[in-house]
Amino acid sequence: MNATPPFDLADGHRWFAADCFNRAWTLIEKVSRTPEEDEAMISLAHASLCHWREHDDCTSRNLSIGYWQLARIYALVDQAANARHYGQLCLDVSEGDGPFHLGYAHEALARAEKLVGNALATSEHLAAARAFAAQVDDDEQRAMLEKDLDELE
Repeated sequence: MNATPPFDLADGHRWFAADCFNRAWTLIEKVSRTPEEDEAMISLAHASLCHWREHDDCTSRNLSIGYWQLARIYALVDQAANARHYGQLCLDVSEGDGPFHLGYAHEALARAEKLVGNALATSEHLAAARAFAAQVDDDEQRAMLEKDLDELE
């Protein structure tokens, strides 16, 4: 096997990170998924994050979005421990990325806590997410975050 790929490796990582993210997102949006689609959705999100990590200019924002997507997916497939784990990673890396990403980190944690019936933690994360949502200047981003938070009420 040739150690040098026949393409620009950085471009490949960027392409696969985005492609896998988008394909996972398509599965997230499906109303009904098969168990095989659930597994594909998980694999695609992990692959996306893996490719972002390999890219030289990977930022905390890239990681935040990747961790958030994994937290959402694990919540969708009723794996609360994994949803909480990736939600916490999302929060940990989102500190410098502004209220939109911090709001979504708390949204992910609220969703994970709701899965296990932890009303107090769900409420605390929802309150934090709403406080960050109020600080989002972009109307479209704020509306998107608020819509996702409304789903959890």
